[in-house]
Amino acid sequence: MPSPFPGMDPYLEGRNIWPDVHSALIVAIRDVLAPQVAPAYYVAIEERTYIIEEEMEGFVGRPDAAIIAVPSNAESYGGRRKEQQSPTFIAQTVNLPLFEKVREGYLEIHDARTHAVVTVIEVLSPSNKAPGAERDEYESKRRQVLATLTNLVEIDLLRAGEPMEMQPLLKSDYRILVRAGWERPRARLYAFSVRQPIPDLPVPLRYGEKEAVLAVGKLLSEIYDRARYDIRLNYRQPPEILLSSEDSAWADELLRAKGVPGTDAP
Repeated sequence: MPSPFPGMDPYLEGRNIWPDVHSALIVAIRDVLAPQVAPAYYVAIEERTYIIEEEMEGFVGRPDAAIIAVPSNAESYGGRRKEQQSPTFIAQTVNLPLFEKVREGYLEIHDARTHAVVTVIEVLSPSNKAPGAERDEYESKRRQVLATLTNLVEIDLLRAGEPMEMQPLLKSDYRILVRAGWERPRARLYAFSVRQPIPDLPVPLRYGEKEAVLAVGKLLSEIYDRARYDIRLNYRQPPEILLSSEDSAWADELLRAKGVPGTDAP
């Protein structure tokens, strides 16, 4: 069953399903680009690792505490011994931060002869767009790529979070940036809304060579169908990342027209 949405399905942006979508999309992009760029180039899935702090909400509860009285040396009073108590100490159970190792994939197109990186393809995750160490690390890598002639394709299919730096920054739901190294500092920006199809993208290689074509919308549709995301998604509830009131009304009408119970269904 295909997604009922014409482009990016906003229900796929939920935190419990996006990691699965992200991983599947990385593999699908590799598989569709590899035949187009061979034999001069090959496409490799690379990985970076973040150490992130987990949220502590699930661990908040009544703390355990024990009162411990530590006796001091005994003293004698009128021939009798009396224990003198030192100050009472409280030993309490506390919660320490929990850390999780998160692996995030991205793609590189390499020259088959020299193995040099020609193009980097990134599919952004929520950690890339939220303030913190993960965004700082991603922005650092992004600056390194933009400072060279390496091409960059940056796919942002998430409405939440702060968009990556560019000027001017167009207001839109989703953005895909294509920067050919020989065009710097200029880049091509594909901005589109939840109501629009995802545009096909040119993937630059070297100057003067024919660009590969990446149909992200088609790939997402195929992934949705194969993974049966329709079973996991609850279209009776609003998406986790809420739509505007106008887009929400549009989405409900779209879902009803396609026979999918919308958010106003009983």
